[in-house]
Amino acid sequence: MTPHIDLNCDLGESFGPWTMGRDEDVLAAVTSVNVACGFHAGDPLVMRRTVRLAAARGVKVGAHPGLPDLQGFGRRVMAVTPDEVQAMVLYQIGALHAFARAEGVALAHVKPHGALYNMAAADPALARAVAAAVRDFDPALILVGLSGSHLVREAEALGLRAASEVFADRSYEEGGQLTPRSLPGAMVEDELEATARVLRMVQSGLVRSRQGPDVPIRADTVCLHGDQPRAAAFAHRIRAALLDANVEVRPL
Repeated sequence: MTPHIDLNCDLGESFGPWTMGRDEDVLAAVTSVNVACGFHAGDPLVMRRTVRLAAARGVKVGAHPGLPDLQGFGRRVMAVTPDEVQAMVLYQIGALHAFARAEGVALAHVKPHGALYNMAAADPALARAVAAAVRDFDPALILVGLSGSHLVREAEALGLRAASEVFADRSYEEGGQLTPRSLPGAMVEDELEATARVLRMVQSGLVRSRQGPDVPIRADTVCLHGDQPRAAAFAHRIRAALLDANVEVRPL
C-alpha cells in the first residue's frame, strides 16, 4: 500500500487592511486548509475569500477556531471553562460553514488554533468540549489534534474520526508536546531541516525531541503555519520531497 499524508496549513489570518501570509501561493501546494474564524484572526471578508480560493484549487476546507484574542493572535492562555470552549468552538464552526455553504463547499474538518489547541491537547475536559462541539455540529467532520494528545483520544471516545497531526515547522519536547514558542528553537526555520523531519515522521513515525530522545508519533496530516515568512517555500519543498519519496499527498 502506498504511504500517504495530508499537507495542511493555517490560512485566512489577515484582518481588515492588515495582510498576513501568502495564502494563494501556499494553496498551490497543500491539500487542506484551516481557516481562521474571526476570534483569533480573520474577518468575514477574509473568511469568504479564503474559502473561495481553496475551492478554486480543490483544497479541502476546515474550521480553525481559536480563543477570542485578536491582539494576542489566539496564542495567549485564557481561563476558560469547558462549557465556554464548547460554545465558542460551535459558534466559529457555524460562522465558517455559512461561507462554505455560500461557495458550494463542504467543511471537511475542524482544528483548534494556538493556545486552545495546546490547552485541549493537555486537558481532557477541554478536549472533550472541543470534540462535543464538533459532534454537535456535524459528527461526520474530522477533528484534527496533536498526535498522541487528549484531543485525539476524546474525539475517538465520542465516535468522531480523529486525525493525528504533526508539525513541519515546530520542535517537540520529549513528552510529545510542542516546544513553547517562548523557548529558543521552538520554530524550525530551515527548509531542509523541516523537510527531513517531515519525511522521518511520515516514513518512520519518529521525531527527534529538543532534549534529544526520539518521540513516537502518528502522522495523518502535516501542518505548516501560514504566518511564517517562508510558508509557501516550505510547503512546495516538502510536497516535492514527499512525492520524490513515493509518499502520496492527498486530503484526509
